[in-house]
Amino acid sequence: MTKRRMGWQPEPAKPSAATKNKVADSATSLIEEFKQKCVLPENVNDQFNYLVDIYGRWRGRYFYFCGKYHSPGPNAISPEFETKFARLEYMGNDSFNLAYMRHTGQWFELFQDQTLEQCFAEMKNLPHFMP
Repeated sequence: MTKRRMGWQPEPAKPSAATKNKVADSATSLIEEFKQKCVLPENVNDQFNYLVDIYGRWRGRYFYFCGKYHSPGPNAISPEFETKFARLEYMGNDSFNLAYMRHTGQWFELFQDQTLEQCFAEMKNLPHFMP
């Protein structure tokens, strides 16, 4: 038991290696779909950032969908950077919570206790989950 915001709650479930592999493998087709829609050839205008790659990765009980951007402008702090735009939180028993990154830099959870297939369907249909 851990103390979270609203009092004592049970410890969240940790995904097994098999679950992590299943999610990563299932996400590959969705990531490829996003790449076809969003990743453009190199930008000719050197003042704006542009998306060059989309990928997924695990961190703890979260699976993040990330976008890698190039920043070619003369005032760029770094030549490239990463942003996370969607997050699956493993809740145990093959259920997930689905959240997106708001413009405020905070995660906003839209769906709870969904199957992996339901999460991917929502990500395809809603603009919140586009990089």
